[in-house]
Amino acid sequence: MRGNPVKARLAAGGKAFGTMVFELTGPGLPAILADAGADYVLYDMEHSGLSMDEMKAQFAYCRGLDIVPLVRPPGKQYNLLSLLLDLGAMGFMLPMVESAAEAAEIVSWTRYPPDGVRGAMFGAAHDDYAAGDVPAKMRAANARTFVMPLIETASGIENVEEILAVPGIDAAHLGHFDLSLSMGMPGEFERPEFQAAVDRLLAACETHGKPAGCMVTDVGTGRAWMERGFRLVSYSADIWLVQEGLRAGLQGLKGAGA
Repeated sequence: MRGNPVKARLAAGGKAFGTMVFELTGPGLPAILADAGADYVLYDMEHSGLSMDEMKAQFAYCRGLDIVPLVRPPGKQYNLLSLLLDLGAMGFMLPMVESAAEAAEIVSWTRYPPDGVRGAMFGAAHDDYAAGDVPAKMRAANARTFVMPLIETASGIENVEEILAVPGIDAAHLGHFDLSLSMGMPGEFERPEFQAAVDRLLAACETHGKPAGCMVTDVGTGRAWMERGFRLVSYSADIWLVQEGLRAGLQGLKGAGA
């Protein structure tokens, strides 16, 4: 089975960069993103309406490319995570994780027994329809699956140290917008209380030797957050990348004709 180079790189103290996808799921998308230098693609099913069929196709398009498919599922249920793993997902960003107990249960859904409760399906999409030793496949699948809770509520911040102590939790991702909502300061990211929450997440990641992830929409913000300690950085998303690129080009053309 294919490994997960993003998980390995982050575990070794390195950095990983990618982007998010909400809308555009053409067959060429993973190749385009890989050619642009993305280490991973993070498909957002929570806010987009992307279907399981679309995900299965996207995971297939990632085969043979140097890009890792990750997913934010539409919810936190065993059946959603186990199905996405069977279809070929290599990891998850889980929304609104708020306790160590919740994190431990999620990890159990992503691991085969005796390490968890994931159901068996072999010779299918996730192991590239190949024959092979089943125990070896189970070990490889457990090792490559990347589990990253979104810390995006006040309760999540309050419990972030315990969440990151859970075996099988590989990283913590800041959900900055939802966190600001949960803290009663929508979009007020410069507030000292918000910045203190970010510092607490970063400190917990440092304590447990696990990377912190974030999503940014401009290079300046991304560099600033990396200087603070973030090592997994999603640069924007398909919607805004297309809008911004087209807007800049059209404005340039319209200005040239003035």
